[in-house]
Amino acid sequence: MILKQRQHDILTKVVCFGVKHTAHVPGKRRGMLVNIMLRAFRLSRRASAVFQCPVLHPCRALHSSPVSWAGHNKWSKVKDIKIPKDAARARVIAKYTMMIRIAVREGGPNPELNVGLAQILEQCRNKNLPKTTIEGALKGAKSKPGVQYLYEATGPGGCKILIEVLTDNNMRSLNEVKRIMTKNGGALREGARRNFDRKGVVAASRDGISSEKALELAIEAGAEDVQEMEDEEDRPILQFICDMTSMKAVRSALESLGVHTLSSSLEFVSHTPSLLTQTQLETASTLLEALHDCPDVVRVWDNIQAQT
Repeated sequence: MILKQRQHDILTKVVCFGVKHTAHVPGKRRGMLVNIMLRAFRLSRRASAVFQCPVLHPCRALHSSPVSWAGHNKWSKVKDIKIPKDAARARVIAKYTMMIRIAVREGGPNPELNVGLAQILEQCRNKNLPKTTIEGALKGAKSKPGVQYLYEATGPGGCKILIEVLTDNNMRSLNEVKRIMTKNGGALREGARRNFDRKGVVAASRDGISSEKALELAIEAGAEDVQEMEDEEDRPILQFICDMTSMKAVRSALESLGVHTLSSSLEFVSHTPSLLTQTQLETASTLLEALHDCPDVVRVWDNIQAQT
């Protein structure tokens, strides 16, 4: 009953906000409002909540943009894999070392001239990575830059996966990723990329921020969506999704609103989810763990969503 009332209150607040401000909200923010309303309606319908509001009809003035699907942090909780903290820490260090190499390759070793590198170094500092590790990664990136590739794949239940690698031997990396996919119910296959959009993602601390407040902050900052996620150390964070060209402005706006931002980067965000059963989720979890353990793999994106 409490859940139903909370969802009712959220929907009432969002609808009335949308009606009041529609005429003064830019197109991108109108799309954000519609996405929020659709999400609230889904929550209410799943809980069989009854909602009546006499101001629903004026909301037709809103013009919807494609619905942004939420992140997959909730489905990942089906995993029963306990990684020792030392191993998890080593994995984080390895991944950021690879990301530094990519950033140096794309924009040079000077963070004052390379915005992407500066952002990654900021993330390294936020995660308390050793200074010697960062310096070693920068030195190695200049002497052995490697080549970046993006592999497209299909996983359990038909889910779509994008795999970013950095390697000095593409054939070796390709064969290793193929082996991992085949062993865990997947396959490299073209076409997965069209299930994702390239977006700016601003990560922020979630300390003291409720779901309702996060939505309000996203609207005020000009973001398209906001997702509740967890970082590598299982700490709750918020990810504000925005257009690539407005990432810097959105981050500045969030900081002016009192939000503690952690990083900003370009990511692949899925717009078409693949709904997986519990069994498929467990298989997909094992697959993604194996991919992350591959030395040449830098980042992995998927469009997985748990069936409800």
